[in-house]
Amino acid sequence: MPSWVGDVVMATPTLRLLRRLKPDAHISYLVRSYVRPIIDAAPWYDRLITLRPRRSALTQASNRRRSTAALTTRLRRSDFDTAVLLPNSFRSALIVKLAGIDRRIGYDRDGRGLLLTDRLIPIRDRGKFVPIPMIDYYLGLAQYLGAENPERRMQLFTRPDHDRAAEALLRAAGVSEATGPLVMFTPGAATKGDAKLWPADRFAAVADHLIQAHKAVVMLNGSPAERPILEAVQRAARHPLIDLPKCGSNLALLKSLVAAADLMITNDTGPRHIAAALNTPVISLFGPTDPSWTRLDAPHERLIVSRHPHGSMTGIVVDQVIAAADQILTTTAA
Repeated sequence: MPSWVGDVVMATPTLRLLRRLKPDAHISYLVRSYVRPIIDAAPWYDRLITLRPRRSALTQASNRRRSTAALTTRLRRSDFDTAVLLPNSFRSALIVKLAGIDRRIGYDRDGRGLLLTDRLIPIRDRGKFVPIPMIDYYLGLAQYLGAENPERRMQLFTRPDHDRAAEALLRAAGVSEATGPLVMFTPGAATKGDAKLWPADRFAAVADHLIQAHKAVVMLNGSPAERPILEAVQRAARHPLIDLPKCGSNLALLKSLVAAADLMITNDTGPRHIAAALNTPVISLFGPTDPSWTRLDAPHERLIVSRHPHGSMTGIVVDQVIAAADQILTTTAA
């Protein structure tokens, strides 16, 4: 399985198609522990094999051979017939080769072609990879195996106990059925540093407008590493916002919280994909990243792309986001 939250969500059409193609097969997912809650509860697998969390760079380098050997031993004991590699990494192909899995299917990238038995060739133009939405990129693997009529719709599932825990968290934060629309902000971004971040004061300006105009309840979502960004948005806002991580939210509850929201406003992040997969309306803000790689075609997504010539997020103005949010919340209320 992929390592990033958004990529895991974009893989769900392929996972659904593989189960339909092989209804009687035993299907296991090899997944990193921090993204396991995203695919948890899906009906397409028989077993989840969890990779241990990554350690520090120094520890990781010194123990890399040992961890690879331990993982290949775990996989060898399961006696798998076929490995379908969604990531492009050399290490993923090496592991399944060393595990003795007879058939190894993946894209010929990262110098791993000789480790694969079935090599799919990604499209290039003048030596560069052509931007292909990851949904379609992954679906190519299922189609190679014989799957027909691929459906691009992403899909996630929640657990009832997580739904109840999310409801309890919101009640404890003062959210009730009598409150206005529930809006989630995801102002951080996992990659590219500040380049993908819409300025905190602009998120705050949108929050203040939604609270005044719609009596909205605005929630801030982010990882521990994004704590400074969440605090910057709260400092810039004139109204109090709900800090979900401080309220006890985590990735296991995030799906349930997103499903409960009336709207998400986000940078190019994993939660954007979660919202789209759960049919929660989402406004996605893009700057330096090419949206072609992560095109979702989600019916409830509004994409706002920076008009700045160099892709700076400052090319997205507050009024653009407010107009999109007003339209969505007005339509939802009607």
